[in-house]
Amino acid sequence: MTSPAPSEAGERLRPELNGRRAPRTFSDGLASAAVKGLRACAGGVFARRYGHRAVVLETIAAVPAMVGATLTHVRALRTRADDRGRVRALLAEAENERMHLMTFVEMYRPGLVERLAIMAAQGAAYLVFGTLYLVSAPTAHRLAAYLEEEAVASYTQYLAEIDEGLSPNPEAPRIARDYWGLPEDATLWDVIFMVRADEAGHRDANHAIADELARTHDRKTVPVKPHWTAS
Repeated sequence: MTSPAPSEAGERLRPELNGRRAPRTFSDGLASAAVKGLRACAGGVFARRYGHRAVVLETIAAVPAMVGATLTHVRALRTRADDRGRVRALLAEAENERMHLMTFVEMYRPGLVERLAIMAAQGAAYLVFGTLYLVSAPTAHRLAAYLEEEAVASYTQYLAEIDEGLSPNPEAPRIARDYWGLPEDATLWDVIFMVRADEAGHRDANHAIADELARTHDRKTVPVKPHWTAS
C-alpha cells in the first residue's frame, strides 16, 4: 500500500489537527509548560529524525497510563470506591503504547546510546509522573493529555514528511500488520496513521479524566458518569 497523494492525505489528517486544548487553570499551565519544555529538548536532540524520536516518545508515553492504572487500583482498594472503569481503560492504553514502542523498535533498532536514553527516560518518567499523580491526579492526567497532543502533532509532521518524499516509506513490520490488522502491502505511512489515531484517542481520554477528577475534587463527591471505555 503506497501513501496517498498529498491532497488526499491532507484531507485525512485535517480533522485531528484541531485537538489542542488551551490551559484553563494554573495546574494546566504548569503541565503545558512542562510538555513544551520536553518538546524543545526532543527537537534539539533528534531534529527531523522522527523514527528515533518516536522510540523515545513511546518509551515515555507508556508510563503515565500504567502509573495511573496502578495508583487508581490501589486507591479503589483502599477506599472501596468504584474506579468508574478507569483501571481497565488505562491498562489498555498502557498496552497500546507498549505496542507502539515495540513497533518502532522493530523498525529503527536503537543503538547502545539510545537504549541507555530509553532506560533513563523510563526511570525519570515513572518517578516524576508517579509523584505528580500522588500530589494531583487531575494535573497528572492533564500532563498525559498534553503529551499526547504533542505526539499527534509529531506524527502529523512525520506523515507530511513521507507525503513530500522527504522521509522513506518502508514496508510495515509484521508486528504492526498483525496488531492493527493492516494488509500485507502496508507501509510505514499506514503504521504512523494508526499510531496517530491511537494517540488522539488517548489525548481525549486523559483530558476527560482530568476534567472529571477536577470536578470530583471541587465538589468532594463522586459524580455519576458512564464507565470509561478503552480507546
